[in-house]
Amino acid sequence: MKKQSHVKWKLAVGAAAALVGVPLAMLAPGRATKRQRAPFQNMNFAHRGLHSRDMSVPENSLTAFDLAASAGYGIELDVQLSRDGQVVVFHDDTLDRVCGVSARVDELSFDELQELRLCGTDERIPLFSDVLATIRGRGPLIVELKTGRRNRELCEKTYALLSDYRGDVCVESFDPTIVAWFRFHARDLVRGQLAMPASRYDSSIAPPMAFLLSRGLTNFLCRPQFMAYRIGFKPLPVRLAERLGAMRVAWTSHEPRNEAHNDAVIFEFYKPRQKFK
Repeated sequence: MKKQSHVKWKLAVGAAAALVGVPLAMLAPGRATKRQRAPFQNMNFAHRGLHSRDMSVPENSLTAFDLAASAGYGIELDVQLSRDGQVVVFHDDTLDRVCGVSARVDELSFDELQELRLCGTDERIPLFSDVLATIRGRGPLIVELKTGRRNRELCEKTYALLSDYRGDVCVESFDPTIVAWFRFHARDLVRGQLAMPASRYDSSIAPPMAFLLSRGLTNFLCRPQFMAYRIGFKPLPVRLAERLGAMRVAWTSHEPRNEAHNDAVIFEFYKPRQKFK
């Protein structure tokens, strides 16, 4: 009987360890070295450049990026592909909100995109290469890769452009398969998982997947070195991933108090200090 009880006890301990260990293994992050963290640590990043609330300086425009770099801020921006495979800087999947055209970005060639204007200004959708030439290493970059129909091509072309860039840069995405591509093909770049509460994901994301993404439970795929989480409530698994070493990146801030308890902040519509303690 004693031997039987001992076996049951070992099984119970093993089961308990599995209940704890499996979730921890799913959400465990990668770990950036001190050198890798340094350019991004305690930095404020201008969301889509230093654009204005009235969009007289539109988001993701060359002017917005030049203003942010000149002011000494880090910069966050978005990349995706045009129909003809050019890496362009634009946030939305569609052109309706910013350009007033009912079409997807990836349905138009770059030449066709150049005929459009950003928010009614003279600014146009820029090539990522032109953005990099504008910034010229004047501040660290957070490059978000948008999920699309040709994710691998976007990853490969973005990495190729960044390989020739002289400046501090990291990558992030809401799509863990994109982050995973950089885990296995570009270990030199710091990578991050974008996430937010499950209720914030749109209807294209199935509720079970939104649940997993919102809690960092896809981290086993990509081992992100930072978690870029929407400001507000953070689920326990995300906080555990941070305790296990993931850098804490907050978005999108509208007031300086969000610097507290974060390693980097993505901000818009105010001008914080460049670095915080």
